[in-house]
Amino acid sequence: MEKPRRAVVVTGFGPFGEHAVNASWIAVQELEKLGLRDDVDLHVYEVPVEYQTVQRLIPALWKKHSPQLVVHVGVSGMATTVTLEKCGHNVGYKGLDNCHFCPGSQCCVEGGPECIDSIIDMDTVCKRVSALGLDVAVTISKDAGRYLCDFTYYTSLYQSRGRSAFIHVPPLGKPYTAEQLGRALQAIIEEMLGVLEHSEDKINCQHEH
Repeated sequence: MEKPRRAVVVTGFGPFGEHAVNASWIAVQELEKLGLRDDVDLHVYEVPVEYQTVQRLIPALWKKHSPQLVVHVGVSGMATTVTLEKCGHNVGYKGLDNCHFCPGSQCCVEGGPECIDSIIDMDTVCKRVSALGLDVAVTISKDAGRYLCDFTYYTSLYQSRGRSAFIHVPPLGKPYTAEQLGRALQAIIEEMLGVLEHSEDKINCQHEH
């Protein structure tokens, strides 16, 4: 039996502020060169650092590809590791985007829950990737930063009922190269798919009994 093909969407962000070259998009382009497993169709997109574009684009990507998983990648000037974000937050968006805009309500989804967790067990993913012996350190976080990264993550989690992930990468050369980040993304996303499929198998088993 051939496995059914699955779509995975991975996004990186365009330039903003001091990040004239955004490491997240460079890393995603490296991932695209490497690809994912044979049964996965990988679709990559560069997302502008604009709240209103994110609000339009994220639902459109879910509708277009019906993906098994969407992974958003962003850069953090403070990060020195590749960081798996556990959750997205709904309120507290005061930072202006590239259009000098921020939501009047300072929130993603009016009336939405304050925080949405990814259904992917990031602790398990982190342990498994760390055990692979890559030359990249991977850590966990519960605060994606209340800017476009967090806003995108929450929007995606809300849209997908938790079937999204967010990965923060450090700026290029601080300390990792684009190639190292691309390989880390490949390993992390393949482990995420494994964790997701394992949890789905358990759910299907329970439904059958």
